[in-house]
Amino acid sequence: MILTVTLNAALDVTYFVDRLTPRTSHRVHAVHERAGGKGVNVARVLAAFGQPATITGLAGGPTGAELRRELTAAGLRHELVPIAADSRRTVTVVSREDGDATVFNPVGPVVQPAEWQAFTAHYTELVREAEVVVLAGSLPPGLPADAYGQLVALAGVAGAATVLDTSGPALRAALAAGPDVIKPNAAELAAVTGGRGLAAAAAELRSAGALAVVASDGPDGLHAVTPQGNWRATPPERLAGNPTGAGDACVAALAAGLAAGTSWPEILREAVALSAAAVPCPVAGDFDADTYHRLRSTVPVEEVHAADTHR
Repeated sequence: MILTVTLNAALDVTYFVDRLTPRTSHRVHAVHERAGGKGVNVARVLAAFGQPATITGLAGGPTGAELRRELTAAGLRHELVPIAADSRRTVTVVSREDGDATVFNPVGPVVQPAEWQAFTAHYTELVREAEVVVLAGSLPPGLPADAYGQLVALAGVAGAATVLDTSGPALRAALAAGPDVIKPNAAELAAVTGGRGLAAAAAELRSAGALAVVASDGPDGLHAVTPQGNWRATPPERLAGNPTGAGDACVAALAAGLAAGTSWPEILREAVALSAAAVPCPVAGDFDADTYHRLRSTVPVEEVHAADTHR
């Protein structure tokens, strides 16, 4: 089983307009609402592959109740821990003209110390069933800076591998716990390493504690620094659309590959194909199956230099 953790779960509200023009009013042609947050989106992608996944995290108030109802209706197993404050709602505006998306992400509800203790106790029970744990998204206010580090350490005690997809201080504080894989994008890498080149920044974060670093470079694909070798995987074609859910699809492929014991080149090939297949879809957590199957056998994966086996 793969366990996905979304500490800052949200009800994702997506508005579809003809085109997004600043300082004007817009006619909304459709509105889409469903449970979201990065870990939830990862679980949706995994479910589409028939991969068993359980969603956990924090959810509270009327919005939290909506999250639970939608997850149940979608047939997704969830074990969300209640908090007193109302969960956040994110807003995405998608232009039907070109597929571009503009996203508004509130910081989220304040989590009390007792609520965090209740979550870690529940997580400790859930992680015993997991082969891989995905820890994804921002930390809501009130949580310790090393919250993800604590969860990585607990997963390690239970024998589960971890995939961490976060940024900024939350990412930096978790490295010492030794996550198995981290997946920053180019901007997130620059923010935590001071703007070094992609390969050098990835190597720095691996030296800081991550076992493997898979850095996404948008339409230019993935650069991976792992104990078995360093690779670059690039999409064979560029797709128009909304890249919002591409990172979550990539993380789903990484988690599934780790659970299956797949080799790194094959994991990266799947991750590039799946993340590219998410771009034509207007809502995060979805991917186009035809695009995925078309691309997965044509993604080039190149070993760029010898493995650095020293941590």
